[in-house]
Amino acid sequence: MNSVTIPEGYAPVLTSYETQQAISMTKRIFADSLCGALNLRRVSAPLFLEASTGLNDDLNGVERKVSFSIKATGTEAQVVQSLAKWKRQALSNYCFMPGTGLYTDMNAIRRDEDLDNLHSIYVDQWDWEKVITNADRTVTYLQDTVRKIVGCVCYTEKIIRNMFPALNTHPVTEPEITFITTQELEDLYPDLTPKQRENAFVEKHPTTFLMQIGGKLNSGIKHDGRAPDYDDWTLNGDLLFWNYTLHQAYELSSMGIRVDAEAMDRQLTEAGCDDRRALPFHQGVLSGELPLSIGGGIGQSRLCMLLMGSAHIGEVQVTVWDDETRRACEEAGIPLL
Repeated sequence: MNSVTIPEGYAPVLTSYETQQAISMTKRIFADSLCGALNLRRVSAPLFLEASTGLNDDLNGVERKVSFSIKATGTEAQVVQSLAKWKRQALSNYCFMPGTGLYTDMNAIRRDEDLDNLHSIYVDQWDWEKVITNADRTVTYLQDTVRKIVGCVCYTEKIIRNMFPALNTHPVTEPEITFITTQELEDLYPDLTPKQRENAFVEKHPTTFLMQIGGKLNSGIKHDGRAPDYDDWTLNGDLLFWNYTLHQAYELSSMGIRVDAEAMDRQLTEAGCDDRRALPFHQGVLSGELPLSIGGGIGQSRLCMLLMGSAHIGEVQVTVWDDETRRACEEAGIPLL
């Protein structure tokens, strides 16, 4: 279901061209900062993949992929939904060593996405992946990585605010991170839905990393869905900020330590996806041929929205909107690109 929320009294603080300048600078500064903090190198990414490789992501397992046949090869291709599995294969192909990794600009189409202030059918994010050792497959290593990413967000915000002083009217991103598991969150708010729990907690803890997403909680439900073949559900999480413009929890990044052979074996069975074991990527993980890794995606338009205090993602990216969204934004003075 499509929806749009207009915050009371909202008006963009930057002009249309200033917004374009701020988008460009935000993306450039954050990418350079992320590379330095995590020891990453840029590589080129695919827009689509052959379906038979099993490298495209299934996300929550219900989204329809955009598919087409290729005349020259006689094969089916799919526009990527994310690059979680492709990146791990790329680490092997490029012979990255432990402690080093890659990042890329990922562009995806998610045709079944409901449209609202935060979601469009177009996804742009920095996808990153880094080789680790078995000793790094710990909560401590995951949390240290999260702290580095939040440091990059705060550093980028500081520079952008210096360049565009009008942005100083918005609250500053909180650098102090609160770590909590989905089970701990359910225990705190057993009568709320998962999204309501996030809003209740993140309002009090404006920068939160919510851990262990994918498996069932004590209530028998999942906090949220995760594909069983990239994140280890015990070593992953979402980076959430409090969005002061929209007054809600705001996901900037989904990330995690990736499955090793044991975790993939367990999660494929739990998710009822044992048929995937025969695919090349899954064989590579189960046999130990692919490197152990940590990785995630960081929304580019999401970061621009957060740092510029935008009310709608259409203010910072160009895509297709329904007539009702366009009408509501036009009446409210929200300029969609």
